[in-house]
Order: sequence, then C-alpha cells, then structure tokens
Amino acid sequence: MRKTILGLAMLIISVTTFAGGVLTNTNQSVAFIRMLTRGAMIDSDGPYSNPAGLGFLQREGLYLSFNWQNAYQERNIDATFPLFPETDHHRFYKGTASAPVIPSLFLTYRKGDWAVSAYGGVIGGGGEASYSTGLPMFDSVVMAKIAANPTIQSVMNLAGAQSATDLYDLNSSMKGRQFIYAFQAGVTYRATDWLSLYAGARMNYFVGGYKGYVTATAKPQLMQNPAIQQAAAANPSLAALANQPLVDLRLDVDQKGWGVAPIIGAHVKLNKWNIALKYELKANLNIENNTKENSDPNGALAAYRDGVNTPSDVPALFSGAVMYEIMPTLRASAEYHHFFDKNAEMANDKQKTLTRGTNEYQMGVEWDAHKYVSLSAGFQLTDYGLSDEFQYDTSFYCDSYSIGLGGVIHLSQRMKVNIGYFWTHYKKYTKHSDNYNNTTMPGTNIYSRHNKVFGASIDYIF
Repeated sequence: MRKTILGLAMLIISVTTFAGGVLTNTNQSVAFIRMLTRGAMIDSDGPYSNPAGLGFLQREGLYLSFNWQNAYQERNIDATFPLFPETDHHRFYKGTASAPVIPSLFLTYRKGDWAVSAYGGVIGGGGEASYSTGLPMFDSVVMAKIAANPTIQSVMNLAGAQSATDLYDLNSSMKGRQFIYAFQAGVTYRATDWLSLYAGARMNYFVGGYKGYVTATAKPQLMQNPAIQQAAAANPSLAALANQPLVDLRLDVDQKGWGVAPIIGAHVKLNKWNIALKYELKANLNIENNTKENSDPNGALAAYRDGVNTPSDVPALFSGAVMYEIMPTLRASAEYHHFFDKNAEMANDKQKTLTRGTNEYQMGVEWDAHKYVSLSAGFQLTDYGLSDEFQYDTSFYCDSYSIGLGGVIHLSQRMKVNIGYFWTHYKKYTKHSDNYNNTTMPGTNIYSRHNKVFGASIDYIF
C-alpha cells in the first residue's frame, strides 16, 4: 500500500508567488510593482527590464538601485471527495506562502555610447509554501487504500463503524521552499542616435527543499472494544493495528541546481516614442537531491533518492514594449510577454500537458504630479495555457489580473525613492475527475489564490 500512496504525484510545492510564467518572476523592481510596464522605460531598473535602453540614460556615471519587497500569498483548495467524513464530504485546505524580504540590486555604468550593467535578485520562487493540514491528493489516496484493506473492513464490522475513517486518525503536513537566485551582466552599445543594442547573460542558481509527512494511526480507543480484542488474540494483523501506523511516509530533502540564459535586446528611440524588444533564451537547469530522510526511496518517493537529478528549466521569454510621451509630465506604456513554457523541460515531461506558453498583457501610466513627486499605476493580465493534467495540488496556477499603484519621491536630481503596492485577483480553476487521484471514485478540486506585494527602493546616481 505504501508504494501507491504518493505514486501519483510528486512532493513538490511550487511557491512561485508573483507575476510571470509558471517558473519565472517578472516583478524584479519596485518600479515594476508600481507601474507593471517597464519594458520600454529608461531608468535605473533597466539592467533587468530594459537593458538595451541603458544606452539612452541622460547622465554619464554610475546608477545604483536597491530594492526591497515583501510578498504574501494564499494557495487554497476547496476539495470534495466521497470518503471525507465531513458534512457534504467537503474539505477546505489553506496554504500560505510568504517572503518577508526579497532584495534586488541594479547597477549601471554609462560612459559615452557604452553602458555596462549588472543585476542580482530572485528570478523565480521566492518563499516558502506551507499546508499545515496536508493536501487532498494525499488524504484521499490514503483514505481509499485504508478503506479497501480487508483487515480494516473486518475491524469495521466488529466495531460497527459506519466508515473506515471512524477507525483511524490521519495527520499530514507539507512544506516547500524555492529560490532561484539570479546574477545578470551585460553590455549595451548605442549604435546610432535612435538605436541601442544589448547582449548579456543571466546565471540562475536554484536552492530549495521539501519536507512533509503523511501518517495514519488507529484511534486509541479502537483496541478497547471487546469484540476487537477477542479477534486480535487470534489474528496478528488485527493486533498490529494498535502497535504500528497504517501509513507512515516522510520526506526531508534539500535541492540545488544552476543554469545560464543568454539575453539579447534592442531599443529604438524616436522623438516621443520608445520601443524595446528583448529575448531571453531558455536556461537548462537540473536540480539535484540532497536527501536527509526518505521513508520509501524505492517506491512512492523514488524521485527523491539522494543524488537524483530532476529537470526544471527556466523557460525562454520574449518581451516587446512601447512607451509614448503624451506630454513632458505624462507617459503611457504597453507591453507583451510570452513565456515558452512548453519548451522548458519539467519533471515527468509535465510541460507537454500545457496547451501553450504563458501570455501577459500590460499597460501603465506615469505622471509627474509635482517637481518632487511622480505617481503611477498599471494593469496586467496573465493567461496561462493550463490543462487539468498540468494542475496538481502541489503545483497549480490560475489565470489572473493584477493592479499596481505607487509613486516616486525625487529627493534630489541624483536620488529618488520608489514605493509600490501590487495585488492580484486570480480566477478560480475547477478540476473534476471521475477517478479522483486514482481512487476509482469521483472528486472535485477548486483551486484559488490570493496575492499581495509591497516594496520600496532607493535609486542614486554617482
């Protein structure tokens, strides 16, 4: 029974918390979360959002931008399954993912037609997800297997129980953490008065870990039943119920891996128009296990044996953006992202179940309301190519729209502070199955998420 408990899924909890594709975060700066469209802007956050545009920075010198973000997300599953003992066989599972400190640093040095830039931050993941009461995909499989066990059926008859769940206590807890740290460096060359080009690369370093357990033990009062005590005296399998768990699966593993993504970009500046294109190639990334505990290394948890490698590529990204200066104090921009998720290798070729890559559509405005204050707002629509086969309790996504608000305080000609707030409304995703988690019984999961991010940054030109 142990080998079938978790065989249908992997104990991986995705904690990608922010804007972007299924494995990538695009909110690398506070300027982004207050406006959401930075792809054609010429500013200190350019080393990530618009590196080609750095050739058009107004001043020569060293540009520094230090950013701090605080993010929180809920990942909820509203599950219905016939063996859940609750009224209407319904359970609500709440997961939380938090990242209290997400730092990022941008550096640019411009001299003449050349600019050298660097960026460091968290390009993917960015926190820890925790389900303190477990997940329906584990609970339902454990319940189904226990209910079908002949020994349990005998105990049910002896105890006069209406359901197998009356005989045991089920406990489970799942936690996962993921951070993809990134360091990017590149060179920008202003080829003409209107064209600037960029070439660079980003080093992605994955650090993560997963820890969880699923246990089922007989209720203490079960063996106090005289009929069961009498039967247990002649049947060792019944007697064993009081001395050992029905199920006891445990995993504690750390994971690391790295990959490099080349990046190219171009920026065209024509009077009041700014147009930028950027293409990030796929980063081939394999994650290696450093396993501390694995209760079933040759069965359900074979993928987490010590030293096993799992693919988790960072997908290629194409972005195109345009900005128009409506008046000297008012700018509007629009942007498009496409993540080539189907071409990024994932564990068990999960990427093949996607219908297409992720599309993002963004628009934003920035207004210089005062000599010392600028205000901004933005909107983003994220549309994944999801399918029921791609969605799992441990890793699910929902189409969404996001709104960003904030502003800039210009402390001097060389120093400014960005402040932004970003929240996301997710569309619920309903997955119904006639063979819920391979239990031969029907079931339904309704996936939902809630997200909010706050951040502040300080920019300085030396």
